[in-house]
Amino acid sequence: MKTTTGENFSQENEEPSIDFKQLFSKILGNWPWVLLSMFLGLVLAFTFLRYSTPMFKISARVLVNDEKKGGGLMGGDNVLADLGGLLGAKSTVDNEAEILKTRYLMEQVVRDMDLNITYFRKGTVKSVELYVSPFKVEIVSPADTIKSTLVEVSFLKNGKIALNTEDVDTTVSFGKPFLVSNVGLIKISKSPNAVITSDSYQFNVMSVDSKVAALTSQLTVEVTNKLITIIDLTLTHPLPKKGEDILNRLIYNYVQGNLKDKNEVADSTIKFIQNRLSFIGQELGDLEGNIQGFKQQNNLADMSEQSRLLVQTTSQYVNDLAKVETQISILESLQEFLKDNSKNKRVLPSSLVPADIVFNGAVEKYNELSLERARRLISVTEANPSIVLIDKEIANARADIESNLGTTLKGLVITRNRLRQQMTQAESKVRDVPKIERNYLNLARQQQIKQELYIFLMQKSEETAISKTSNIANSKTIDPPKSEIRPFSPKKSMIYLLGLFAGLIIPIGIIYVKDILNDKINTKEDIVKKTQVPIIGEISHNNEQDNLVVANSSRSAISEQFRALRTNLSFMLKSTDEKVILLTSSMSGEGKSFVAINLGNILALSNKKILLMELDLRKPGLSAKVDVKNNIGFTNYIIDEKLSIDSLIKPLSFHENLFIISSGPVPPNPAEMILSKRTAELFAVLREEFDYIIVDAPPVGIVTDAQLLSSYADVCMYLVRQNYTYKEQLNIVNDLYTNDKMKSISIVVNDIQVSNSYGYGYGYGYGYGYGYGYGYGYGYGVYGINESRKTSFFGRLFNRKK
Repeated sequence: MKTTTGENFSQENEEPSIDFKQLFSKILGNWPWVLLSMFLGLVLAFTFLRYSTPMFKISARVLVNDEKKGGGLMGGDNVLADLGGLLGAKSTVDNEAEILKTRYLMEQVVRDMDLNITYFRKGTVKSVELYVSPFKVEIVSPADTIKSTLVEVSFLKNGKIALNTEDVDTTVSFGKPFLVSNVGLIKISKSPNAVITSDSYQFNVMSVDSKVAALTSQLTVEVTNKLITIIDLTLTHPLPKKGEDILNRLIYNYVQGNLKDKNEVADSTIKFIQNRLSFIGQELGDLEGNIQGFKQQNNLADMSEQSRLLVQTTSQYVNDLAKVETQISILESLQEFLKDNSKNKRVLPSSLVPADIVFNGAVEKYNELSLERARRLISVTEANPSIVLIDKEIANARADIESNLGTTLKGLVITRNRLRQQMTQAESKVRDVPKIERNYLNLARQQQIKQELYIFLMQKSEETAISKTSNIANSKTIDPPKSEIRPFSPKKSMIYLLGLFAGLIIPIGIIYVKDILNDKINTKEDIVKKTQVPIIGEISHNNEQDNLVVANSSRSAISEQFRALRTNLSFMLKSTDEKVILLTSSMSGEGKSFVAINLGNILALSNKKILLMELDLRKPGLSAKVDVKNNIGFTNYIIDEKLSIDSLIKPLSFHENLFIISSGPVPPNPAEMILSKRTAELFAVLREEFDYIIVDAPPVGIVTDAQLLSSYADVCMYLVRQNYTYKEQLNIVNDLYTNDKMKSISIVVNDIQVSNSYGYGYGYGYGYGYGYGYGYGYGYGVYGINESRKTSFFGRLFNRKK
């Protein structure tokens, strides 16, 4: 039958992945190790902070003018009218942000400041980077491929320097070059006003490319607000002052590069004008020389009144024709320059046709695209899709310029021909003008045309030079680079928190993984999840060598546990006729004999006559534990019908009410002997003579002897040993319980150890008010009689006796 005594627990078919209650119980049970791990985590965090290099954040803000400057569309002769064409291309804040990220710009900073050489002062714990070093390293002749190399420098008393690397160990003088493998030929010079505060220094030499990559990774360029044209720059660096100077230099080089783009347009215009001035000046000089020679050859001191009248009549035509000839000459020169520039994609000179707004706009667009193409080629190749797209736009802009030039040139040619025709008509009216004077008039007209062109070019040259001096960058610094007061990395509070968390999570993880990998019973929950069989008793670990731990006056924890077990048995044995207690387990070594001896002794202390029966016929051990000879026993009685029962019963020295029947010699057929009719006769007689009979049966998980003996038992106790019995073996007792294969079956948990966090809460009694904490019999209370004490912290921690 099934008993209702004790606690019944529902069978859980599926175990949860994480049992937080059980895990928390185990953490509390191992709290010294958890605290020690958390302390070690804090120590590791402190060590990390001590050896780590603090990083400071340097911030700056740059304002970008995202519109055209000046009045590039203004016409007329105003000097400022053509500034718009000289200030370069229109830029956007996103483009400027990308320029600030380019590797080329950072490489200029590294080369300008020699950042690929880093100086350190060697310390006892770690080396400290220096910004102002007492010595300076110069690479005289670099190697083909420079690899990062650390060189130790020691200043000697004789004024020389001791150098030490993996390959070099030498002494040199200041300013004397020496060779370092993977670096090249270098020399060391003493810095002006140097103050040597240490005997040992270090410097690290790396390639420019490596340093550029490192600094680029530390630089952040962001446009945080798309509605405004402000760029935020952030650089992380261990030295605040050095970081500020690096960021300042980066912004300076960026501004200078921007001005260079703007001045390139002006320089192109000035160069074109100077070339034309040189050519026109030569032609004008030749004409003036021809006029002088003509006058000397023909003895002309002054023109006649008729010639003067002709000049006055045709002066307007001459002036108009000179202007048209000037424009035609400029446009033809621009056509030649444009053809020569088709392969080089250089910027075009602008502001040479001030009255033509459309032409100047087309030139500005062409120059804008050319400069944008040059900027992007810093970081990409010509095969990049963006460059291909810009090349198409440049080709379209060039076609627009050529078309505009052709149309304008055709109109000027028509105007020139009309003016020439008008002049011819005017000159035909003065036929009486001498031929010599007419020739002189032609020379004078050519001189006037060339002079007008020369004056125009001189004016444009001066205007362009003035415009170049007024060029300003399209961006300016509104917040100069400034480092934060405190380092942003590493964050001390975060590191300590991570160390504390790691110190907490590591032991928890170990406990959890160990629990997952453990296939043996360790906690009460392991039993509850596997079976519905009630737990009737819990026996703690025995630290003594003696198998008998229950004495007459003992008040130890184990003694109280056996008393609690005796009390629980009284509830299960409901009548005086129920007196046979069967002890079995899953396998050998789970403590059946130990429990049988001490349970028998605790029952004998209550003035009951107790008999221990050693019925593990295959591997008997109970008689040896109680120091009784096993020469005659149960097997002798079954075989020899003349053998009396009284000859089997042997008294034990432990208590006058405690007796034993040993197993006798090991038989070849134990199961058949148990099935003998004399076995039933034996139990019938013994029931009349003893108050309790405790049967030490073989493991039910190995043989069926225990099930055969269960027919004579009133209560079956199934022993489970902590960290010994496998969890899957609980399926055996659960099968016995659910299929009524044993009567009144219950579980006794044996060998519970404090350090293993069995997890009972912790009372050794089983829910009947007889619970005692672990301190009851371990030196914490007032009894302390015949108990095993573990009073010190480390004694409990390492399970040692004090």
